[in-house]
Amino acid sequence: MSGGAAGAPKPLPSSGPKSLREMPHPLATSSSEEMGPALTPSPDLLLPRSIADKDLSLPNGTPVDTSSPASSSSLLNRLQLDDDLDAETRDLFVTVDDPKKHVCTMETYITYRVTTKTTRAEFDLPEYSVRRRYQDFDWLRNKLEESQPTHLIPPLPEKFVVKGVVDRFSEEFVETRRKALDKFLKRITDHPVLSFNEHFNVFLTAKDLNAYKKQGMALLSKMGESVKYVTGGYKLRSRPLEFAAIGEYLDTFSLKLGTIDRIAQRIIKEQLEYLVELREYGPVYSTWGGLEVELSEPLEGVSACIGNCCTALEELSEDMTEDFLPVLREYILYSESMKNVLKKRDQVQAEYEAKLEAVALKKEERPKVPTDVEKCQDRVECFNADLKADMERWQNNKRQDFRQLLMGMADKNIQYYEKCLTAWESVIPLLQDKPETK
Repeated sequence: MSGGAAGAPKPLPSSGPKSLREMPHPLATSSSEEMGPALTPSPDLLLPRSIADKDLSLPNGTPVDTSSPASSSSLLNRLQLDDDLDAETRDLFVTVDDPKKHVCTMETYITYRVTTKTTRAEFDLPEYSVRRRYQDFDWLRNKLEESQPTHLIPPLPEKFVVKGVVDRFSEEFVETRRKALDKFLKRITDHPVLSFNEHFNVFLTAKDLNAYKKQGMALLSKMGESVKYVTGGYKLRSRPLEFAAIGEYLDTFSLKLGTIDRIAQRIIKEQLEYLVELREYGPVYSTWGGLEVELSEPLEGVSACIGNCCTALEELSEDMTEDFLPVLREYILYSESMKNVLKKRDQVQAEYEAKLEAVALKKEERPKVPTDVEKCQDRVECFNADLKADMERWQNNKRQDFRQLLMGMADKNIQYYEKCLTAWESVIPLLQDKPETK
């Protein structure tokens, strides 16, 4: 595949210059059909559940197979099939891996290896490998917001992704952050506009990023400047219906996710407290069995059974902490990012309305619309088109991500309860096979 024609992105509705005649008036309301697809919930999906991948040992040491034909790995592979199908059409692949700890005199920090493989013509080499730290990713996101103000920029993971983790250099925390940073770059890579941004190119290829950081606002686009410095001096009368619907949806969405996040954290906390009790509970039966010769075997069985339940619960809690909570927080941050883009759009529309009013108040006849008003209308139209395109893309990603998330959560809970069931059932033969004492 060549890096030129094959790698060209699909143009968004706002790509290329347009005349005013070709543009609908930005203050005109849109039909309900236009706002439907972006806000329509995804259909229910019925997929086969899977059982545990891991072996479970009975108290007597016999391994128990709890696997089913539809394992966890095969389920996720099926869910990711759509991504794999269009892999041949992609011309840019980015991965984040190999975290390393650096201890310096002034600070200690983690860097990640960012590997890029591409056939695009704007890259000098087909492959790059650079090391970046968290603040470099933060620099990239700020640059994308400045230079692409009409687009939704994916959120970065919070400084502390997992609450309760004090050591930010622990393996669990670093791995959770690595996954989030990898997803952040993949979101940008999949975007037909952001992936061609010059700052993104620099981030992927420059050995020394500090030289580019010192340039500050030098590379900021004119469009970014015009939007960045729009103040709150203009007041928007009302949003168009479709954007008002988007705003209401985002408010409700972030509220619901916030509630789920808080409850999920409370559940995990209670699971961990229950786990502490179980670990104290099991050994009591083992100690008791040492005093009761005739009951020693079943009592040891109960102790081993509780130990297996402890292991299963610990795995479930880890899955919830490492896989479930980060996705919730990512989409809470995502909704906030979309709200910010919506606010910028409102500011530009308010500026446009104010300029139209100013022109209408002038008593002299004007042969044509002033140039600054036309430019302002162009910005409004650009925001409208880009925001709607990004909203649709975000909705598609959200449906896919939450489908995988909820199916994975259901699968992990099934694994947990089946492991516990198998463990407790293994104790029954130890009691039934025991000959009665006359």
